Amino acid sequence: MPHASPLIATIVGGIGLAFILGTIANRLRISPLVGYLLAGVVAGPFTPGFVADGTLAPQLAEIGVILLMFGVGLHFSLKDLMAIRAIVIPGAILQVTASTLLGTALAWVLGWSGSGAVAFGVALSVASTVVLMRALQERHLVETDRGHIVVGWLVVQDLLMVIVLVLLPPIAAALGQQGGTAAGAIDYGSLAASLGITLAKVALFVVLMLIVGRRAIPMLLHYIAHTGSRELFRLAVLSVALGVAFTASELFGVSFALGAFFAGMTLSESELSQVAAEESLPFRDAFAVLFFVSVGMLFDPSTLVEDPLPIGGVLLLVLVGNPLLALVAARLFGARFDAALLLAAGLAQIGEFSFILADLGIGLGVLPERARHLILAGSILSILVNPLVFAFPGWLLPRLRRRRSPVAAPVVSPSEAPLVPTRLKDHAILIGYGRVGRLVGQGLAENGWPLLVIEDAEDAFERATAAPVEAIHGNAADDRILRAANLGDARMLLVAIPNAFEAGQIVEQARAANPRIEIVARAHFDAEVDHLLQHGADIVIMGEREIARSMLERAAAQARAAS
Repeated sequence: MPHASPLIATIVGGIGLAFILGTIANRLRISPLVGYLLAGVVAGPFTPGFVADGTLAPQLAEIGVILLMFGVGLHFSLKDLMAIRAIVIPGAILQVTASTLLGTALAWVLGWSGSGAVAFGVALSVASTVVLMRALQERHLVETDRGHIVVGWLVVQDLLMVIVLVLLPPIAAALGQQGGTAAGAIDYGSLAASLGITLAKVALFVVLMLIVGRRAIPMLLHYIAHTGSRELFRLAVLSVALGVAFTASELFGVSFALGAFFAGMTLSESELSQVAAEESLPFRDAFAVLFFVSVGMLFDPSTLVEDPLPIGGVLLLVLVGNPLLALVAARLFGARFDAALLLAAGLAQIGEFSFILADLGIGLGVLPERARHLILAGSILSILVNPLVFAFPGWLLPRLRRRRSPVAAPVVSPSEAPLVPTRLKDHAILIGYGRVGRLVGQGLAENGWPLLVIEDAEDAFERATAAPVEAIHGNAADDRILRAANLGDARMLLVAIPNAFEAGQIVEQARAANPRIEIVARAHFDAEVDHLLQHGADIVIMGEREIARSMLERAAAQARAAS
């Protein structure tokens, strides 16, 4: 029997292990990202058993980075970026500079000096775009004002890293690390020319995307949409995301992530942006998982035993130093405290650019191989801890709000334990306050229903709290949240979220808690209708059926008028 190709083995093994360990992590109420990273450790060369291809995995992971940043760009317009430029440009530059100085000092303690120490410091100053964007998306924070600041900060960090990657080789050569030039005799003219060419390339790419791309990309997708072929439209979205990212890297020296972000941003003002985001979502999630697997594959667990103190120093800088510097820098340039706190929590990890810088530094001879292991250990451990750090703002902010406004209407946070049940009785519980949920909520409020909204998306939750309803912030599939909603005394449950699997869990728990409650849910497909009915829903409304019914009613009315 022929052996599977390395590509197939890497995809099947990586995704399979990620699924198994991610499911276990989820059952233990840990972020699935932890399971994905551990899957990489299991599939890596430092542990026995299956070993994935160490060359192919990072390349597949890059596709995940491209699609992820393309999706982020779809929800981030140029207007949003310009609105926060006074915060993110000077703030990110200050944070990266200060973090680099701390990392350089740590390198000196470890016995490294010169450009190697600076390269090590820079590698510890930038966060993983993939990790942070996944955290924002899981909490539905990308489209909030706080999320815009975080995304803008990442964009500036990426631009800074592009410049560093271009400048490091001539600096290393000028310092005599690469041979051919006398040590210490820096050619400032060559250095300035390299920097100028890099900035000119980046500027040219940005100008082309904002002037040409903003017209050409939407026109292309609109043309494909009019063909009526969903398959061609999905292929067009992937071609734009991958093609622009690849072109940006090959011709302009811009990172894949930054190129894909600008491709998405040029499409964000088009009415097709939401459709494009939905079409790229399945591919984005699958390949993003491979990114975390590829990171885990690089980790040698024996490093934890061989270098505990240096690893502790790296973690102290990444988990404490960088977040504090980001918090101070963001506040210094005008960010609100909640936005600065979210940014600080998100930057408490390092990732893909750190690996790239480490590889480049080792290749140029300015960094020892030991630096790669320290950076990898710091990345793996910081990414493992980051979900806990990211939960800190959700724990702190509600307490600060209550302290500042003790007479305000109570808002229940999912991070608080135990949750205080609502005092509403004979009320309606609305799950989800998106486009459908808002319409339902407004109608119920106008008819005088006592209403409780449960919503886990930050931006939608803020809209719910602004409306004259009581709101609980959290995932309704969590039994603690449902208990706080006082299901036993509720008259009706309306599940307005589009996720049928999550809705099924909610319906099943609600029916068990209150057999008499009226449950109405929504669905997109016939199979989802059956799924929700089997779990206990009384009525399931499918959008396509309601549209068809309205059309038939209109046709019947026309027929009656004609007769």
